[in-house]
Amino acid sequence: MIDADATAALLEAAHAAEDAYLADLEALVRIETPSGHLPGLERAAEWLADAFGAVGEVARADTPAGPVLDVRAPGRGPRVLILAHYDTVQPVGSWPELWREDGDRIYGPGTNDMKGGLLFALHALTLLGEDRRPEVRVLLTPDEEVRSEVSRPRIEEAARYVDAVLVLEAPTNDGDPKVARKGGGRYRLTVHGKAAHQGVEPEKGVNAVVEAAHQILALASIDDLQAGTRLGANVIHGGTVPNVVADRVDVDIDARAWTLAEGDRADRRLRALKPVLEGARLELTGGFERPPMEALPGSMALFERARRLGSSLGLELSPGRVGGASDGNFTAAMGVATLDGLGPVGFADHTREEHILRSEIPRRLALFAALLADLG
Repeated sequence: MIDADATAALLEAAHAAEDAYLADLEALVRIETPSGHLPGLERAAEWLADAFGAVGEVARADTPAGPVLDVRAPGRGPRVLILAHYDTVQPVGSWPELWREDGDRIYGPGTNDMKGGLLFALHALTLLGEDRRPEVRVLLTPDEEVRSEVSRPRIEEAARYVDAVLVLEAPTNDGDPKVARKGGGRYRLTVHGKAAHQGVEPEKGVNAVVEAAHQILALASIDDLQAGTRLGANVIHGGTVPNVVADRVDVDIDARAWTLAEGDRADRRLRALKPVLEGARLELTGGFERPPMEALPGSMALFERARRLGSSLGLELSPGRVGGASDGNFTAAMGVATLDGLGPVGFADHTREEHILRSEIPRRLALFAALLADLG
């Protein structure tokens, strides 16, 4: 356990490292890395492998989604896994300026989600040195924004052998670390009807649009607002032309739940849906892709460490809960103590107003470094 003096020393070191951190962040942000854009992801991976080579041993695995980097940094004490992704959302060329500073705000794709947090791992490990940190493994992944299909098995395999997982996504809008996230799923409900001429013999058809309307109302009955379970039928495709009874409708559903039990309940209810119109048929595909990140006792113990260390940095932290998912959902569902939201303070993820606050960088970097030191 480190004391207030040690935390204050880390804050001073973080202030001294601010310019170097921002230079690294600008270099990384200027490499555009939307998910699936392999040229940009390759360039970023090369840059990251070179940078992290200064603090540990870097192994690279090439995947269809882009390179996964596995960094091993020696230390003493518990084994800690740090998760961060370097893919972003906005398409190449969509930002008029890839890097812009306006007062306290620093704008650019991935500044907040989550290249800014990713580089906390590099600079915190540099600040601490091998003798002041736990045994650390860092996974840098290229596909978190598209559901981590390639990265998930690697994350889960690494999590089996560690004592704690720290995720460098941004904190909540109130600046709090995240102890709980909703699980997320995507389903497609396909409604099969029967085509017929709308003017001549509509009675011979089965209108898939009408059946879909019944099913969308049934989806609303699965919601549990008090438990936080929500199903959103947010995209619909169907029909052919106005004078033909629609024979097919596809309904894309976003599902969110705070707990595994609620996710299972919603899934069972979805799979139990029955058609209302005679002759209609339903087909359901998909499921929950990320399990809920529940506030485990071990995760709350990590948060209490962060709260204590934050107090000595002038931060009043509360346990944060958010609806969006991260790679920390996978490790928490395995029962591994997981604390998320340890990156810089920022806002407007996934928009062209995405930014971080420069004034908060030293305190947040010091908090993350202090947490590593405290664990070590």
